Amino acid sequence: MADQHDEISEQRLCGASAFQLLHWLAAGRIDAQRLATTQLQAIARENAGLHAFVALDPHALDAARASDARRLAAAAIGRLDGLTVAVKDNIDVAGLPTRLGLGERSPPAATHDACVVDRLRAAGAVILGKTALDEGGLGTCGTSADASTRNPHRRDVIAGGSSAGSAVAVAAGLCAFAIGTDTLGSVRIPASHCGVYGLRTTPGEISMQGIAATARRLDSVGILARSVQDIAVVLQVLDAYDAADPRSRRRRVALAPPDWEPGRLRSGFLPDLAALGVAANVRSVFARATDALALDLGERVDVDFSDYDIARMRRAALLIMESELAIGLDGETLSPRLQDMLDFARAKTAVDYARADRELDRAVVKGRALFADVDVLVLPTMAYGPYAIGEDERAGDADLTSFASLAGCPAISLPMGTLDDGLPIGMQLVGAPGSDLRLLELAEVCAARLDAAPAFPVSLTP
Repeated sequence: MADQHDEISEQRLCGASAFQLLHWLAAGRIDAQRLATTQLQAIARENAGLHAFVALDPHALDAARASDARRLAAAAIGRLDGLTVAVKDNIDVAGLPTRLGLGERSPPAATHDACVVDRLRAAGAVILGKTALDEGGLGTCGTSADASTRNPHRRDVIAGGSSAGSAVAVAAGLCAFAIGTDTLGSVRIPASHCGVYGLRTTPGEISMQGIAATARRLDSVGILARSVQDIAVVLQVLDAYDAADPRSRRRRVALAPPDWEPGRLRSGFLPDLAALGVAANVRSVFARATDALALDLGERVDVDFSDYDIARMRRAALLIMESELAIGLDGETLSPRLQDMLDFARAKTAVDYARADRELDRAVVKGRALFADVDVLVLPTMAYGPYAIGEDERAGDADLTSFASLAGCPAISLPMGTLDDGLPIGMQLVGAPGSDLRLLELAEVCAARLDAAPAFPVSLTP
C-alpha cells in the first residue's frame, strides 16, 4: 500500500470528507496510521494559532495501528474504522481530564469514556484529542479561561461557541469529523462561522451519559463535519438507547428515513427577518440561497412568530443554564464574567426557576403547532457574521438557534454563501422532534444545489 500513499497529498487528505476517507481506507489508498499521523502533524503546526485542541490522546496512533491490523487481517471492522475524531472537552475520554474550558481546573483523568466516545471506539474511530470550548460551556464566542479559539478563515474574528474547537478542527482539516454539544446553538453557531456542517440532534437520540450538563432538558450531542453525508454516517453509529441516561429515547423502530414526497414539501419562513435583527448582508445571502432552492424547498409558507418573544425565552433558558452550572461548577475557580452569571442564578428562588421552566414549555407547544403546518423551518443560522475577537459577546448570538433547542427539535446549519467580507454564513433547517434523518436528506439536497462550502482545509499551511 505504501507506493499508493503518495497519490493523495496532505492537502487532499486533510480536506477530504469522512465519507471519501472511508472509501480510500477501504480501497487501500491510505491507511489509518497515515491519516492520524498527517492530522497530528497538522495539529502540531496549526494549533498554536487556532487553539482548536486543548489535549491530544497519547494512544491515538496505537488506535490507528489497531485499525490497520484489523483491515490487514480481514477481521470485522467498524463503520467508522480508521477515521479520526475530535471530541469537545466537556465529554469524558478515558485517560484525559475534562477541563470544561476552566483555566485553573486540574481534574484527574477520566476513568471511563462517555457513552458517545465508547460507541465511537466500538465503531473503530480514532480519538485524536479534546477540543476547546467557552468557559464552562456557557458562551457563543469560543473563549475559554485560557485563550480564544481563532476562526481559520480570519484569525482576528471569533469561531463561535461553545463547540468552537470542534468546528475549527473540522474546517482546518485537523480531524475527519468532530463531536460537540448544543444547548442553545453551541454546534450550529460555530458551524455557521467556520463554514462547516453542524447537526443538533433531537435530545435523547444520542446519550449524554459522561457529558457535563449545561441544561439537561436542552442539551444535545452534535456532529460537525465537512459534508452532510458524513453526519448521516456518524449519526447512525451514535444513535442508541442508553438506560444510564435518564433522558435517552427508546425508539419503537430503528432510526431510518421516513417516507415523504419532496415535491410536496412545506417550508416555513419567517416573513420579517429584519425585525428579528438579521443584518442586511445576511438577508441578502439568505435570499439568494433560498431563491436557488425554490424548487427543492417546495411550497413556501410564512409562519407567525408574533406570539413568541425570543428575548424573553432566551432569558428563561439562560436562567436554567446558569442554575444547573451553578451546581456543576460549585467550588471551581471562575472568571468574573462566569462567576457573576452563576451568582445571579444563586440569588434566584425555586419559584423563579419553576417559572423559567414553564416558559420553556411554551416553546415545545409552539413547535408542535408549527410542525403541524410545515415540514421544515428555514432561516439563517446567525443574524450576522463572525465579529472581532475581544468584542463583548452579543446577547442575540443565539436568537435564531434557540427556538430549535427550546422546542426539542433537531436542526442543521449548512454553508449558504459568504458575506461581503468573505466570511461564511450558514442556513439553518429545523425539523420536528425525531426527524433527524429526514432533515439530513433535505440538507444534502440543499448542499448540493448551493455548493457553498469553502475549499477544505481552510488556511492549512502548505
